[in-house]
Amino acid sequence: MLENTALILSTVVLGLALNGPVRAETLSDAVGQDEPRLLDIFTKLHANPEHAFMESETAALVASELKANGFEVHTGIAKTGVIGVMKNGDGPVIMFRSDMDALPIKEETALEYKSTAVKPDRFGVELPVMHACGHDAHTTWLIGMAKILAARKDEWTGTVILVAQPAEELIEGATAMVEDGLYDLIPKPEIIISGHTMGVVPAGSVAIRDGRRMAGTDQVDVQIFGVGGHGSTPHAAKDPVVMAAMAVMGYQAVVARALDQSQPAVLTVGAIQSGDTNNIIPDSATLKVNLRWYSDLERDAMIKGIKSVTDNIANMYNMPKDRMPTYTFKGYSTPILNTTEDTAIARDAMAAALGDDKVLLGMPPVMGSEDFHMLGAPYPDTRILYVEIGSGVPDVYSNFTEKGILPAVLNHNPRYVVKLPAIAAGTTALTAVVMAFLQ
Repeated sequence: MLENTALILSTVVLGLALNGPVRAETLSDAVGQDEPRLLDIFTKLHANPEHAFMESETAALVASELKANGFEVHTGIAKTGVIGVMKNGDGPVIMFRSDMDALPIKEETALEYKSTAVKPDRFGVELPVMHACGHDAHTTWLIGMAKILAARKDEWTGTVILVAQPAEELIEGATAMVEDGLYDLIPKPEIIISGHTMGVVPAGSVAIRDGRRMAGTDQVDVQIFGVGGHGSTPHAAKDPVVMAAMAVMGYQAVVARALDQSQPAVLTVGAIQSGDTNNIIPDSATLKVNLRWYSDLERDAMIKGIKSVTDNIANMYNMPKDRMPTYTFKGYSTPILNTTEDTAIARDAMAAALGDDKVLLGMPPVMGSEDFHMLGAPYPDTRILYVEIGSGVPDVYSNFTEKGILPAVLNHNPRYVVKLPAIAAGTTALTAVVMAFLQ
């Protein structure tokens, strides 16, 4: 018995000498030990959301956590963006991005940690704010990942770049970080990885699929000019409200009649802004237009169609050249496509970390959009990888795949809830993916 004990002790000592501390826990076990802390961070983030480009408190928390784990930290990129860099010998450069911004929505959940906040947006307008898209979970995953990567440096080599990005909801934050000198601070990444909560996948599970994942998008403000006047004498004015209404209906024909119907495309007018009262014909109207597409042909056709419809309406009202419609292009992002090879690597890594039964086939391509991959816009050969992290109830996936039933509430809804098992599962899965590419 004593001889056996001595043999065991000598083996442990030899392991310590050759390989460093012996660590028995799996990646999932390590995240599980950190789960109470991560849940505390998540609930505090959820209760204290911040508007796009106003994420100062969230950014400060991320920076503090990254510094505590030995990352080289840079802050204030595109106002509130944060990056953490950890170099660990020779190897690939891998970027992981989480977004921090919330939405101008008044929360209607029954959560104990619900948001009741009303805060100024970047224009100083006081608006309710809620994490209705899971960015509080995304930020928590990054914080959890930072701790695990720092603690398990003996398991990977290369350079990891963790990015906490502002203003994803505007489809502006990633591009803003690049334009604000991101690559003056970091090397070019070989691949950019990001995960998103998915309400059609049960919390505790993840999903991934190759090919088309999310659509490209443009956010366009169309300003239509008229001639204001009294509501009782419309013949003496040129009504931009009527012109705007005509334009909205005309835009629908662009998608229905000018595009290849085999290619997915969406044109939505999300807001019409004009006038202030009942009996005044205003001087102008603004249409806030959103485009979604997978092909540049469809994108170009929609933009051409919008301009053609609106300009011809203005011409019909004999508007002079200096009062023709204007077009302001704001957020822009290209489509997201996962390669077959990277998808296979990620699936294997997540199956090893969570169990094969917890890795599901990702959703069919959607017309929603993201902008994390725009962080790689200066480098067209940088690959991208998008992972879906379950945030729904246990039977949500089977309801959708077997019966075609979607949940009653999904993201951007005031009652959207991320189920708590998503925090540990997302941290585990995404850390496993990042480490797989680092190895």
